[in-house]
Amino acid sequence: MNEMVASFSYSPILVALSVLVAIQASYVGISLALLIPGAFANRRRLLIAGSATTLAVGIWSMHFIGMLAVTASVEIDYAVLPTLLSFFVSGLVTGIAIYLASLRSQRLLILAAFAMGFGITAMHYVGMIAIHSVVHVNHDPLYVLASVTIAIAASGLALWLAFSADRRPPLFLCAAVLGCAVSGMHYMAMAGMSLHLSGSHDAVAKSVISGDMLAIIVSVVACTISAVFMLALIPSETQDGAGDAGWSTAHALVSAGIEPATGDEYVGDARGTDVPAVDAGIALLPVEKNGARFHIAPDEIASVHSNAHYTYVFNGRDDLFCPLSISEIASRLGKARFFRTHRSYIVNLDFVVRVKKSGDAGVAELDTPVRRTVPVSRARLTALRQELALYQTVTPTGLSNA
Repeated sequence: MNEMVASFSYSPILVALSVLVAIQASYVGISLALLIPGAFANRRRLLIAGSATTLAVGIWSMHFIGMLAVTASVEIDYAVLPTLLSFFVSGLVTGIAIYLASLRSQRLLILAAFAMGFGITAMHYVGMIAIHSVVHVNHDPLYVLASVTIAIAASGLALWLAFSADRRPPLFLCAAVLGCAVSGMHYMAMAGMSLHLSGSHDAVAKSVISGDMLAIIVSVVACTISAVFMLALIPSETQDGAGDAGWSTAHALVSAGIEPATGDEYVGDARGTDVPAVDAGIALLPVEKNGARFHIAPDEIASVHSNAHYTYVFNGRDDLFCPLSISEIASRLGKARFFRTHRSYIVNLDFVVRVKKSGDAGVAELDTPVRRTVPVSRARLTALRQELALYQTVTPTGLSNA
């Protein structure tokens, strides 16, 4: 069969648009992923799903817009099934990678980098199968290897900057690195691609919508999906600040025997009426696990988390349900060893090994058998560092704040 090589070029505007879409999706996806370590139950699952979906839509949209940027000497048709399959591959693999990276383990971070890198390249080459009607696609093996290397290396760098660097750079820089990983992989792979068409091929019907208009529609949809997840799942700084400002007042009210009626995190004791009363001087907390009820001492508590109408006590291995509101727990634990890092979090200073910035706020890393980080609001970050330094000065057994 006599075949001819089809030439192609790019629209600079659509190339730039594809890169911007990838960076924007990376920004929202990483923002959501950074909240995963401190989330529980349904919110944790929603954050993983939101981050994976945002990244999948962004990566796939970048690829799609990048293909629309191609101006070839022959009309190119796209098969629906491989195009949809490429999207599902992207969503599945990025979800796994983000979850692994959120566990903040160096070994798992390496696995996450390989997973995301291979996921991005798999999405690209599965999507290229969609060009099936009038052209045959050949890929230069050297360019394939280079594209895979770029995807893995840049993905690893972006995940390391976001989750493991001692002092994380601005979130936009992390997003730019990941966005460039996606874009760089795509255009490197395209540089090694050649299109071959037979001398007698059937004409392909042109789309009613122009490529430029379709690219704009795809980018708007991708940005809208990102915006919806961001508005729905990322708490506002105003809410966090309000919770921090109300900490002293709530603590004083509870100490006086008055339960503040302010919102979901200050829930009445109706849930705990069937729990045996505990002497506040002993400071034992009633907890439940798998239907069994018992009490936990303060020195066994690593952190406390309020999640809507429920409160969980983390003992270093498990999250134990507590029927008390976080305000009453705070009053029982006192403030000598425990610190309110956020409107919904309390941390035991004995377990804190590091406090570092994370975007506009921060996180406290705990030295526990199960790795855990606790969010620290921007308004409480400096105070936590000062309190931790003072506590370690007076407590020889205190751990270092690296």
